[in-house]
Amino acid sequence: MKKKLMAVLLAGSCAVSMTGCGAGAAPAQAADAENTAPVIEGTSDQVLMAGTEFDALSGISAGDAQDGDLTGMILVEATPSLNFVNGKATPENAGTYELVYSVTDQGGLTAESYATLTVTRQTGEEEVYKAFDFSGTQTVDAHGWEARIGENASANGEMKQGAYVFDIADPGTSDGDVALTKSGFAVKEADYLVKVWAKSTRPTYAHLLARDENAEGWSTFGGSYNVVIGEEIAPLELRFVCEEEGSCELMINLGKITPNPDNAEDTTPEDFTVTIDKIEIYEISGEETLVPVYAAAPAQENLEVSAGDGAEASVSFDGDQAKTEIAAYPGADGGVWSVRADLSIGDVKIEKDKKYYYSFRVNALNGQTGEVLVESRERGWECRANFNALAAPAGEEITFTGSFTAEADVEDPVIRLQIGNAPEGAASNEILISDIEFGEVTGDKEVAKTIDSFMAFGRGSANAQNPDLPWETFNGTDEDNEKGVGTIWAENGSFFYRIDNGGTVDWHNKLICGYTGNPLTLESDAYYTIEITARAEKPISCGFFLNPMGGWDPRISEGMDLTTEFQTFRFTTTDTFITDMDSEMLFQFGSEDTAQMGENTIEFSEITIYKMSAM
Repeated sequence: MKKKLMAVLLAGSCAVSMTGCGAGAAPAQAADAENTAPVIEGTSDQVLMAGTEFDALSGISAGDAQDGDLTGMILVEATPSLNFVNGKATPENAGTYELVYSVTDQGGLTAESYATLTVTRQTGEEEVYKAFDFSGTQTVDAHGWEARIGENASANGEMKQGAYVFDIADPGTSDGDVALTKSGFAVKEADYLVKVWAKSTRPTYAHLLARDENAEGWSTFGGSYNVVIGEEIAPLELRFVCEEEGSCELMINLGKITPNPDNAEDTTPEDFTVTIDKIEIYEISGEETLVPVYAAAPAQENLEVSAGDGAEASVSFDGDQAKTEIAAYPGADGGVWSVRADLSIGDVKIEKDKKYYYSFRVNALNGQTGEVLVESRERGWECRANFNALAAPAGEEITFTGSFTAEADVEDPVIRLQIGNAPEGAASNEILISDIEFGEVTGDKEVAKTIDSFMAFGRGSANAQNPDLPWETFNGTDEDNEKGVGTIWAENGSFFYRIDNGGTVDWHNKLICGYTGNPLTLESDAYYTIEITARAEKPISCGFFLNPMGGWDPRISEGMDLTTEFQTFRFTTTDTFITDMDSEMLFQFGSEDTAQMGENTIEFSEITIYKMSAM
């Protein structure tokens, strides 16, 4: 193979003037009323290998209404300097070069446009570093859950497509004729919450029970009856209390249920399928007390609003409320971070590993999603104590609360609302904030959460440490956010990621390769190209990132627009690692559009990592 000319990366530039970036070039001096400034078009950021000729003027044009085509008058300069001859140069040293394109028309008006040239080191031939093979057989851990089908029912329950799936032709004559159960579940003196994330092809009912296995005869710790399973995935909840140590059988009964004996038509249907993505079990013991250390109404001294990336926002104060007015949301280059409101919490200092809580009241005219962070005012994500998601319904005042164990010491903390995502169908918004409170959490309350999922990959799976398939998915609901449910599996040589519930922010629906105890290790002194062939059941966009573990410094940060037809995407790094690095590949799908989309399945037919060793 011949040496690889590395692909174009980074964001495209725009035609700009001496005064900045815009849709076209503006004059650097006062313009004659009958003369218009020239415009430079076609500039973009480029990447190439050292020793490769670079034609800086390829695809570039300039002109204006009075002088016509001015392409031949374009000048280009580089910092650090490059020797351009007829617009061509051959960079010998790797690095980043800032390019300035300029043109002056006959009336003396000058326009400039800017771009970046990234020059990589020379490399050897491209070679396959890792090709993922999804054709093998994966073992799935049932986590003690077992399908039970009575003799009066015609049904089948099995783990497939990353879930526990029940195909029910006839539900039998009683609720227990079709069931998913977990025996021998150890309990202690504590409160319990069980969430069963389920959906059905036809609306149906379930009974959720916690049977006391130590009691004589039939006895339960508690139950939830006639729980509706709808066509969209949602949590079915069972709460119960244990007074002492013991053992129980958790039961999800899907057989024949008729809530109202006087209405025989309101009953479990026939010929339907129930899919259970995951079962979350919370064990809650001890008690806690909230101790306020800061409480205030919003005011100029403790609430600041800022906007960027084309967004426009301001804040005003009326009595005990602050009104954030978002006149415009960011453009395509912006995101949730582009509009933010910082809620000061006074002179509070946060200590790592200590428990805290916060609350504030919020009312968003058009609804608002985003992120709620407790982090350093100056250092931001580099010194963050907590990360949460915001979901405020339209026109409804809610009290937003959060509690957390601090992940870092923070000397200058703020509660930071990142709210740059536009609500569905809205171009502006008014958000009222009041009653800010922050405090410490004392006591011995403990919440232990386990997630029983039925995927062949990821944490807790039978293949969690398989270096050939280090894949997993993260859902927003895994950390008790309102949105984000999905599952993964391999079938017929392809890898599938099904989003059953779309989240409003990108990390609510995240597919990961190389996280936790099974990293994706990339060797030093090399460049990497990642080639992905994929399609989606419905068109969907996602962000793709290649990030070294231990922080956030993506070496690849790109977008993917998936369609119903297979496409192949190729992304290449532009710098090398000094040492071998454990890394992660991230596909982040969550967005306002994803949240409105409903179920969607993404299929990956090939994922290959190529390596080019630097010379």
